Amino acid sequence: MAKITFMTQGNIPVVVEGESGSVMALAVENNVAGIDGDCGGVCSCATCHVHVAQEQYALVGEASEIEKDMLELDDDANEYSRLCCQINITPALDGLVLTVAG
Repeated sequence: MAKITFMTQGNIPVVVEGESGSVMALAVENNVAGIDGDCGGVCSCATCHVHVAQEQYALVGEASEIEKDMLELDDDANEYSRLCCQINITPALDGLVLTVAG
């Protein structure tokens, strides 16, 4: 079980918990504002873009090349950007804080 906090664009924390699947699916199931997941998790829309805190980035790891290509199209991307459809829930993510990108 991993407890993950999403900080919305309004700076409102939304805490969700999951055991498996993608972080995006967990966010969509819990109606996290700003996480749409329009492509259903196949890394083709970037509507689940989040920023990972620098000190927690190692927990989620580097983006794949295809994910980096998607992020390059987003003006809000930075070195700590990830698409949460590409992050699988594991117990190691417990306590992760993700900021929903604008």
